[in-house]
Amino acid sequence: MRLVVDASVVVKWLFADPDREEHTELATTLMSAIVRQKVPAVQPVHWLAEVGAVLARATPDKAEQDIVLLSGLGLAVQDGPEILQRACRLAIDLNHHLFDTLYHAVALETDSVLVTADDHYLFKARDLGQIIRLAEWSPRE
Repeated sequence: MRLVVDASVVVKWLFADPDREEHTELATTLMSAIVRQKVPAVQPVHWLAEVGAVLARATPDKAEQDIVLLSGLGLAVQDGPEILQRACRLAIDLNHHLFDTLYHAVALETDSVLVTADDHYLFKARDLGQIIRLAEWSPRE
């Protein structure tokens, strides 16, 4: 199963602080599987910029270093017009931010599954399918 991991999961992995972020161990297991190419992943074109925005605010002393690390992962990116069209449709229908719906649009358009720790978006979008909560992901999947 190919996955899309949103910024909420990537940030948990980078912070790796269970006292600060719930499910950091699971995020680390997931990202490690992606890095080792045990789990295929595909991302929306904006993923690195969104994570960078969070890092610049939360961990400014190491944000640049983390961005270099993330860009070195070489994750596949999907950015065709059908992705943006689907994301716009989702943003309008769900009354939600386009940056979040872009992850889900990639999952829907590439027969992948979005893994998120963003319960607010998950609640709105779960019925559309191809989305799971980080806590529901299992290394056996």
